[in-house]
Amino acid sequence: MPGSITPLPVMLEDEEDRKVYENLEPPKSIVVRYGYQKMVAELPYNGTMKPGCGSKLVIRSRRGIEMGEMLTSTCPNAGCGKSVSRKEMLQYIENSGGKDYPFTNKGEVLRIASAEDLTEQSRQDARKPEIIRLTKPLIRELELDMRLVDVELLLGGERIVFYYTAEQWIDFRELVKRLAAELQTRIEMRQVNAREEARVAADYEKCGQHCCCKQFLKVLKPVSMRSAKVQKATLDPLKISGRCGRLMCCLRYEDETYEDLRKRLPHRKTLVETQDGPGEVLDTQILTQLVLVRVGHAPPQAYPLEEVRVLEKEEAAAFRKQAKAEAEEAAARETERDEARRRRAASRAGGTPPGRDATSSPQAQSAAPAAPADGIAAAGPTAPESDKPGDAAPPASEDYRGQADGPSDQTEASGDAGAKRRRRRRRRGGRGGKGRGSASEGGDGGGGGA
Repeated sequence: MPGSITPLPVMLEDEEDRKVYENLEPPKSIVVRYGYQKMVAELPYNGTMKPGCGSKLVIRSRRGIEMGEMLTSTCPNAGCGKSVSRKEMLQYIENSGGKDYPFTNKGEVLRIASAEDLTEQSRQDARKPEIIRLTKPLIRELELDMRLVDVELLLGGERIVFYYTAEQWIDFRELVKRLAAELQTRIEMRQVNAREEARVAADYEKCGQHCCCKQFLKVLKPVSMRSAKVQKATLDPLKISGRCGRLMCCLRYEDETYEDLRKRLPHRKTLVETQDGPGEVLDTQILTQLVLVRVGHAPPQAYPLEEVRVLEKEEAAAFRKQAKAEAEEAAARETERDEARRRRAASRAGGTPPGRDATSSPQAQSAAPAAPADGIAAAGPTAPESDKPGDAAPPASEDYRGQADGPSDQTEASGDAGAKRRRRRRRRGGRGGKGRGSASEGGDGGGGGA
């Protein structure tokens, strides 16, 4: 055919590989990927050329004549070292979604795409902006609650596919009628969800790679928040959401591995045996397979899973019993220390510690005077008597309880209280002496006058 090209899809490094390639026959069936939604089909091929993986092909599908891309071939003598058997292909489809996998075998491969085919496809794609500018005003005019995502034009021009999103069912019959009259071709309206929208319109993901749904992922299963929590991923929606606004599909890739690794680790609050002794599990790390354990009262420490052994029920019960006894003993010691602190505080404040006799204190024993033989309680040094009628003995106040109440009150006085009483008596005694001296001088003066 004039202007056609003869591609050599397989790069041959030496003459021997070239001879092997030339001796192979063209494949009889080819696996093709086509359409904006990356559908897959196994189609028969009757050509004489030997295409390789990635070759552009012109195919006839249920939608019409369109452009496709060769993935592999499924016959024994494929002409390509990367060909697979039909059994392997069907097994791959079964493992990748089964009936949900977008696979068909209806259609055929017409030819390897030529330069004219590629040019025609480029010309059809150039019409998309004009068609979109025509469709959006019509949607607003008809007041349809839908959003246009993209437009796909087939190579043969016999069909235009409109992809749109909507929250509910849309009656677009009037829209289809007006578009068909304007474009003079068959119109197909296809509703897509958020993930399928990303497959149609998205390009690169935040990881720097092509979107998985656009490149190879065929079955778009929902992703649960549990996968994000198990993998210890951040729960920030901006970091775990893809181009579609949903949880990233890559969270499902390692979900089974994470689940298997998580089952190997002990649960929290489990008692385990470590090289430093038995302890309690505080936390675990799935990927690194580390166990954070608190042994006794020491700071928590991470141990590899291989160095940790989960205690049996009997061992765990014995450990809990021992830990409970140690805790009770520690609480008793703490209570005794608190009691001792209260006694010391009461002693410094001048009071009697609870449950303790003041006479048993060394300070009280040294400060308390010895009782006379006749049983009368000693009151310490006696203050000088005053000559004035008003200079009576001090009242029996709290400081003189020892004098007023007798021996029973001495047992309630501390050493510090006794020292204070003695100082007060000495001060009162000094003041009394001055009074007597003044009175004597006054008397003598009066006598001299007489």
